[in-house]
Amino acid sequence: MQDWMNWGLLVLEFSALLFVFALGVGALLVVIMYVQDVRQKQHAIRRNFPVIGRLRYQLEHLGEFFRQYFFALDREELPFNRAQRTWVYRAAKNLDSTLAFGSTRVLNQQGDTLFLNAFIPKLETQAEQASCLQIGEGYAKQPYQTRSFFNISGMSFGALSVPAVRALSHGAAKAGIWMNTGEGGLSPYHLESGCDLVFQIGTAKYGVRDAKGELSEEKLERVALHEQVRMFEIKLSQGAKPGKGGILPGEKVTGLIASTRGIPEHEDSISPNGQPEITSVDDLLDMIVRVRNITGKPTGFKFVMGQHDWLIKLCKRIAERGPADAPDFITLDSGDGGTGAAPQSLMDCVGLPLRTSLPILVDQLERHRLRDRVRVFCSGKMINPSDVAWALCMGADSVVNGRGFMFALGCIQALQCNKNTCPTGITTHNPALQKGLDTGVKSERVANYSANMVKEVAMIAHSCGVSEPRQLNRHHVCVIDGHGDPIPMIEKHPYPTPMP
Repeated sequence: MQDWMNWGLLVLEFSALLFVFALGVGALLVVIMYVQDVRQKQHAIRRNFPVIGRLRYQLEHLGEFFRQYFFALDREELPFNRAQRTWVYRAAKNLDSTLAFGSTRVLNQQGDTLFLNAFIPKLETQAEQASCLQIGEGYAKQPYQTRSFFNISGMSFGALSVPAVRALSHGAAKAGIWMNTGEGGLSPYHLESGCDLVFQIGTAKYGVRDAKGELSEEKLERVALHEQVRMFEIKLSQGAKPGKGGILPGEKVTGLIASTRGIPEHEDSISPNGQPEITSVDDLLDMIVRVRNITGKPTGFKFVMGQHDWLIKLCKRIAERGPADAPDFITLDSGDGGTGAAPQSLMDCVGLPLRTSLPILVDQLERHRLRDRVRVFCSGKMINPSDVAWALCMGADSVVNGRGFMFALGCIQALQCNKNTCPTGITTHNPALQKGLDTGVKSERVANYSANMVKEVAMIAHSCGVSEPRQLNRHHVCVIDGHGDPIPMIEKHPYPTPMP
């Protein structure tokens, strides 16, 4: 017993010494921080309130993570509010998405859109599968056919982690939808699931570039040999940063990412702010024809609309050159699109939002009788069924989405995409953070999200009196004007009379 008491006293003495030592070290650190704060001249708060002033910066950082849980109302947060995110989370987990007691959305605000339900809805027993979409038929050697109207937008390997790319790829295969590679090239993780892929040719030509950074026809041919690469998309601009190329910090450029892109390891990957070969409408058409001839597959381009007089020139040149020189599809990105990193001035103030630009694009194609030749895809904050249904009403053939699928993977909108610190492992290459993203579980959630999106868009279509989503048109939706009155979209954006 005496021995145990002696051991106990020794432990207490040692603990006391550790406590005193910790206090001493803590006091020393406080003194060091105090001296640093009163001597530095960059931060007024720290100079006037040494040591304690540092809490301001910590609280500011923590606020990014906690404001959405404690302070923001259901429909006031940006870029996506809690109501939008919650629907995606529940859809991805296959949980009940019904609500009680009425809508929390104000239904008569200027600019809001509402769907016009039919006197007699289409019964679910009369429902049809989404109609088949032919892309490049008669013009590409290997045209693409799909029923999917909701697909995964371009998010590059590098901006996304390996587990995220794998989960999206396997989820796309399970859902029967396509996945755009983004500008970062084609990785093994895109291919391993067997899902349909759209290869994006970015301004830096990652994955298909030669030593000079120009398009390598040999590498392009090799990419096209993969059967599951169904289409090629030439990226002109991106909604979150029109006129600015991709930005991937050097800390994210691992050896595998560097080899996939064809760039040096651990160096910042900055893409040109435009395609160097394309300086005119004819240059764009020439490049589309060139890529389609090399690959044999449907080829189109992606852009965000700002000035759009060039679009009229494009349509006229297609009429002069012939439909064989037309793009097989156009992907229209919204000025409020997302990205891993972009200057705030571009993200906030440059580029038209999709609500404005999509009707303009569709109307011009209709006016020049190109609508049957050129398919229209669109992207930009289309994460809920009402968004997708609206785009189909406006004339889109398909909606492509990135951030919704990131939410399906577990994204919490921590706004850390431009760093290597994403807490959910989606946009980081830190193995300690990636381990939380289980590919098997998350791929199921990607597939669930897609399936529930299709189900609810079809529900809106049936309410509007049509059998399937691609039958939706502008007669089925209205916009609220400044007096709170509904204006049918067919009156606000009528298709212009076709040119003679």
